[in-house]
This record gives sequence, structure tokens and C-alpha cells, in this order.
Amino acid sequence: MPMAHPAVLRELVQEYETLELLHARQGKAEVRRRMDDIASTLCVSTGTRDVDAALMAARHRMPGAGVTRDSLVAG
Repeated sequence: MPMAHPAVLRELVQEYETLELLHARQGKAEVRRRMDDIASTLCVSTGTRDVDAALMAARHRMPGAGVTRDSLVAG
């Protein structure tokens, strides 16, 4: 499966996180729609089915991610 370039993933993650904060403050429907669009793009780009998994997968593909240790795995 083709993967998005790490720089593209970083931009998508940053935009999603920014919109998430904006939506929490304002709750506007257009912000939510843009979040949904980015979530869909992240899911397709990472081969996942939900935004949380997509965000985690995207972060692991970013430079300096430290993929050898996953904070969600007990160790």
C-alpha cells in the first residue's frame, strides 16, 4: 500500500489538531466538516479506519517519532 510522505502526514496531523482546538472553542459545523475531511484523508493515507488510529500511525511515520517504543504498549 502506498504511504503518504512524512511531511504530508505531519501537515495533516497539525491541521487536524489545530481544528480540534478550534472546534472545542467554537463548535462550528464548517470546522467539524474540515476535521472530518482531514480524518478521512489520514485514514486513507495510513490504511486505518478511525481517526485515532490514523493519527497514531501518522505520528509513528514522522521523523523523530521513536517508533521503537509505543506509549500505548505496556512494557
